[in-house]
Amino acid sequence: MRPIHALDKSEHDELYNLLDSIGKHPYEDYPAFSQAITDLIDQGRVPAFFTEVCGRIKGERHSGVSQAHVLRNVPIDAEVPVLDHDDPVSDKHKKKKTFVGEALLELFNQLVGAPLLTYARNNGDFFTDVVAYNRFDGMFSGYSDSELYFHNDRTAHPVRADYISLLGMRCPDDVIYTGYVDGTALLEHLDEDTQKTLRQPYFVTGFDVFSREFNPALTESEKHAIIYNHHSFRYMDTATTVAPDAPVEARDALIAVKDALAKATKQRHRILTGDLFVLANQDGMHSREKIEIHDPVKAKSRWLLKTYAFRDDDTADSYAEAWVDGVRGRVAH
Repeated sequence: MRPIHALDKSEHDELYNLLDSIGKHPYEDYPAFSQAITDLIDQGRVPAFFTEVCGRIKGERHSGVSQAHVLRNVPIDAEVPVLDHDDPVSDKHKKKKTFVGEALLELFNQLVGAPLLTYARNNGDFFTDVVAYNRFDGMFSGYSDSELYFHNDRTAHPVRADYISLLGMRCPDDVIYTGYVDGTALLEHLDEDTQKTLRQPYFVTGFDVFSREFNPALTESEKHAIIYNHHSFRYMDTATTVAPDAPVEARDALIAVKDALAKATKQRHRILTGDLFVLANQDGMHSREKIEIHDPVKAKSRWLLKTYAFRDDDTADSYAEAWVDGVRGRVAH
C-alpha cells in the first residue's frame, strides 16, 4: 500500500516540536489532554501540510474512494521503552514519560472528525497497544505474537469502532504485514440471496481471550447479522459461526463469506516504525501475517500504539447511554 504522504525531515520536526509541547497526561486526564489538542487546532498552530493531508483522508473516507491510508515518518516519542512481556501495558505506564505518539493519534482523529472509543477493560485508556503478552502466546489475540485471521476488532462486543489507527512505535526488521480487505470487495463475491441471509441475526461470535480474562461472563455475543448498512461486516474468521437455531441457509452463507475472503482483492502494508496506518474496522476486515521472521524474540517486541474511533460525532453520541463514569467514548465492553 502506497503512503498518502511521507513527511520530510522539516515536516517531521515541525510536527514533533508541536506535539512534544502539550504538557498533559493522556492516561491520568484524557479530557484535558484531548482539549489541549483541540486548542492547538483552534489556535491555528497545526502545520498546514498535516491539516491538508488529514482533510484528504476525511474526504476519501466519506466519498468511498478509500477506507485505508498510510502516513509515513510521522513523529513518535524520542525514547520508546522496551516493555516487559509479562504485563507490557502496566510496564508502559511505568516507563513511558512522554506522549508524542498519543498526541499524534489524538490530533489525527480530531482532524478527520472521528471521536475516540475505548473499553473499561483497558484501564479506560483511549490509547491502547498491539503488543505481545507471554500468557497469550499462540492464541488468537492482538495481545499475542501470533498471526490473526481476517476480522473486525471487538467483533463480539455491542459497541465497535468504525476506524482503527495503528502507529508503529517499535517495528523490527522481520516482515509482518497488516492485511486489509474492503467490504465492497467482499460484496462482489456474494450473490443477492446470500447477502439477504447474511443480513439476518443468524450468527454468533465468541469473545476474545483478553475480554474473557477481564470478565469471565463474556462468552459469546448476542445473535447478530454479518452484513449491515451497505457493506459493513461483523465477522471474525474461525470465531463467528451460526447460531444453534439458525436455518440451514445460514451455514451455506457463512461458507460463502469464507470463500469471498479468499477471492476478494486485498491490500497489505508492512508497518514500519513511524508509520501511521488507519483503516476501517466495520466497513472492512484486517489481518496480521508473519511473512519472514528472522529473530522471533525481536519480532515479539513489535509494538503498535492504537486507537479505536467512531465514524463521526453523531455516531459517538448515539452511544451516550453506554458511557462509563460519564466519560464520552468510554464503554464497559
